[in-house]
Amino acid sequence: MSVDFNGSWNMISNDNFEPYMQALDINFATRKIAVLLKPQKIIEQKGDSFIIKTNSTFRNYHVQFTVGEEFEEDTNGLDNRKCKSLVTCDNNKLVCVQKGEKKNRGWTHWVEGDELHLELCCENQICKQVYKKVSKA
Repeated sequence: MSVDFNGSWNMISNDNFEPYMQALDINFATRKIAVLLKPQKIIEQKGDSFIIKTNSTFRNYHVQFTVGEEFEEDTNGLDNRKCKSLVTCDNNKLVCVQKGEKKNRGWTHWVEGDELHLELCCENQICKQVYKKVSKA
């Protein structure tokens, strides 16, 4: 993979997040808190191995994977489900397909300059987030 995802990234925009959370059946109170947050992503990349930490004042989430290897993902801290996840690389984008209770679930990460883009999908909802790089990991 030729793209370097390493670093700390602060959220600068978050579009369609509440409808995305509704598609995940996240409760009303949690949704109202979550839309106000500006989380930070910390990405550690070593070749095809990744650790992605999403930290906020409300909840933190951590996922570790190797590109091309399916893994069991426990979305504890998000929607508290288990799913089978597979991350692949497509045109310098990390593309994750999550198989479980929800249909059309997954995400795509890519870098453009000093911005990290993330599209989250579930059912018929797509959330688009953008993060600005603040430091190298």
